[in-house]
Amino acid sequence: MSWTAPIDLYCERTSAAFWAEPVNAVSNAAFLVAAALAYRLWRRAGGRDGPALALVAVIAVVGIGSFLFHTFADRWSLMADVLPIMAFIYGYFVLAMRRFVGLGLAAALLVTGAFFAFNASFETLWRLALGSGAPTLNGSIGYLPPAAALIAVGAGLLLRAPRAALPGLDRLAAGSLLTAAGVFALSLTFRTVDNGLCAALPLGTHFLWHVLNAVVLYVLASGAIRHRALAAPRA
Repeated sequence: MSWTAPIDLYCERTSAAFWAEPVNAVSNAAFLVAAALAYRLWRRAGGRDGPALALVAVIAVVGIGSFLFHTFADRWSLMADVLPIMAFIYGYFVLAMRRFVGLGLAAALLVTGAFFAFNASFETLWRLALGSGAPTLNGSIGYLPPAAALIAVGAGLLLRAPRAALPGLDRLAAGSLLTAAGVFALSLTFRTVDNGLCAALPLGTHFLWHVLNAVVLYVLASGAIRHRALAAPRA
């Protein structure tokens, strides 16, 4: 396939024109707003949290990459869309293992590597488990493991909190992860039903995936920033 071959995945796009998805394209501004708000929180928290600042930058890049895909809508812009999302998922996973769970760097990287391997094989496992008629969820299957990870790690921290030396930190982290999981479940629903609603709703619902995911990324980044700020005086 050519890197410039057109890709049409969403209701709103009805041609290969640059502005064929105006709402899907412009709704990516939500990521820039989320990055700006997270950056302001980072500054107020002392401005010394390097990993969190990197995540804030990735949030902005997610918005730019997604804008490129919903305007150019071809293979290279699809990579510009997907790669920053992957960078946030795995970057945040490493941070969560280190900052929230308390693993050392080597252990955190090992667990993240296992998580990556599971994600990479998940669609194949999904088809093997559900057979030839397995639902495709409009291309959303690959987002199920990250959603499950938010719930699993958040629930684990919540259960650990009563026995932790600093239970407030575990509850703060758990709250951000579980809140993000709830919003993400809603955003994933809107992404999944987009093509099925084209006849009744030509605009589609993909733009809501952008807006709600911007909320998800802000909640996650702000949770990491606040956790570090509260933990720092005790370190």
